[in-house]
Amino acid sequence: MKSKSWSKIILSLLVVSLVFLAAGCSNSSKTNGVKKIQNRGTLIVGTSADFAPFEFPIVQNGQKKIVGYDILLAQKIAKNLGVKLKIENVEFSSLISELKDQKIDMILSGLSITKQRKKSISFSEPYYTTKNVLLVRKADKNKYSSISQLAKKSIGVQQGSTQQAVATKKLKKSDLVVESVVTSLATELKDNKLDGVLVESGVAEGYVSKYPDQYAIASVKMPIEKESQSYSAGIAKNNQALVKRVNQVISKLKQNGTNKKMLDQAKQLQKKYSK
Repeated sequence: MKSKSWSKIILSLLVVSLVFLAAGCSNSSKTNGVKKIQNRGTLIVGTSADFAPFEFPIVQNGQKKIVGYDILLAQKIAKNLGVKLKIENVEFSSLISELKDQKIDMILSGLSITKQRKKSISFSEPYYTTKNVLLVRKADKNKYSSISQLAKKSIGVQQGSTQQAVATKKLKKSDLVVESVVTSLATELKDNKLDGVLVESGVAEGYVSKYPDQYAIASVKMPIEKESQSYSAGIAKNNQALVKRVNQVISKLKQNGTNKKMLDQAKQLQKKYSK
């Protein structure tokens, strides 16, 4: 009898220990995201550098580098954490997989919150409000004023983007051309291989500003999902400690107006350096 009683006691203690251990692991996964980055000394941010003025490559003083609004934001976050910044250039459609596989700590790449994405990653508060527009050749600026006029027209969208998702629903009569990078779509538009590119307004404005003789924004009002009207940082699921720190940085930048200055700075770099 004593032997059986001791066996039950030991078994009960083991069960309790396992419960506390599991709870500890769960809490660790939620709270140690910042500590992990600080112990490493580097914040690794994933981006798809084909989305000026948010992220794009330039050659400055003979050196290649990735710059843009999102990169400036990443620098502010790294400074807040007291660590160095490392930028990983990844195709947009692969960014969430890279985050889930812990190859990067965060996504800053013109990323909108969607129901589907929220199932697998967490998001910061929004830092930029957006809308969709149709980028066209300058000669076609006044050609399209309604969605119905885009029937049987070839419209480019970036793979994995919210523009692809909304175009699939709302532009069913158009011929959608899906590619991994926006720069390729813009080139094909210029070369008369596409009739238009559905893209974020800031990106389209950058092309028009840089190449006023080649591109224009059509007057047609393009659809956008309500949940996709802003950009946020993508962060690993349940990493609330990092979400909190990123939100602190974003809130401060909004309050003091630095976010607008950062966007202007990015646009100036795009106009000066991008090809």
